Amino acid sequence: MTVGALALSGAGGVTSRAMAQSSSLVGAGSTLVAPLMAKWSLDFQSKNNIGVTYGAVGSGTGIAQITARTVDFGASDAPLTLAQATACKSCVQIPWALSATGIAYHVGAIKRLHLTPKLIVGIYTGRVLNWNDRRIAAVNKGVSLPSLPITPIYRSDGSGDTYAFTDYLSRTDATWRSGVGTGTQVSFPRGVGGRGNDGVSALVGSTNGGIAYISAAYIIAHNLQVAQLQNRAGHYVYPNYKNIKAAGDLVKRVPANNEMHIVNPPSSAKLAYPLSTFTYAIVPTTSPKADALKSFINYAMTAGQQYGPALDFAPVPKVVLNAGKATLTKIHS
Repeated sequence: MTVGALALSGAGGVTSRAMAQSSSLVGAGSTLVAPLMAKWSLDFQSKNNIGVTYGAVGSGTGIAQITARTVDFGASDAPLTLAQATACKSCVQIPWALSATGIAYHVGAIKRLHLTPKLIVGIYTGRVLNWNDRRIAAVNKGVSLPSLPITPIYRSDGSGDTYAFTDYLSRTDATWRSGVGTGTQVSFPRGVGGRGNDGVSALVGSTNGGIAYISAAYIIAHNLQVAQLQNRAGHYVYPNYKNIKAAGDLVKRVPANNEMHIVNPPSSAKLAYPLSTFTYAIVPTTSPKADALKSFINYAMTAGQQYGPALDFAPVPKVVLNAGKATLTKIHS
């Protein structure tokens, strides 16, 4: 899967009016959702007559393109900021998938690694420079850590994974919050940048000593080692289906704008993976392709969820699904 424009054809149950509107939809944005989008679009097309072409160009670019109306929908793992929502002019964000950002690493032949948010902050700010640092060793008893420089790797493009990662670190570390902060694109104190999840995955794979935050599906696809991340319950957990679902199940209500933050869940959530994230469709409330858009998004939130588990996407919780369906009613031609 390439980082650039990813052409995916698909369709789903749509009305004849929608089919008359257009034989295709065009979207752009999140690379996190791209592997799931590939499944969605093929199944959607097999049942209907509407194609979906999707450019996996990063959440930031996806938001910019839907704002400029050069695509029919955007896709982002980061909710719209107030400024972005204003610029997008009557856009809504609909949570249509749930996954996670994993911490991938390449440290010789080591296949098990525990990390804490404090250690990750130390690595990305330059306070922890070597893999055999005593602070890493302290939470990895029995693991023979090499004397090897750590190379932190980050996304160079505007990315929802960067948003989730920095949101998580900002919520767990005051120094990070006041220094680097949260956003789809931030100034990392040190490290090497890569474009898209594929680009960052390739960098980790080729860099002995490398560490990076990467969407769970890409960690699977690139066969990378992934760290167990300590949650607030003190448990070290993987970004797998069960633990992502546990994080999503904590949502009991959805705000009017559908913006949700499920990173760093409470200590009562013993299984929850602490870097889980929703990903959103960004859609104008007025579109000449309104019926086709509503049908595709509804498909993605319902029948399309069957493709999630193999890619480490958990099902959208019922309360979130209901909020998404309610938002769909606001879209019209």
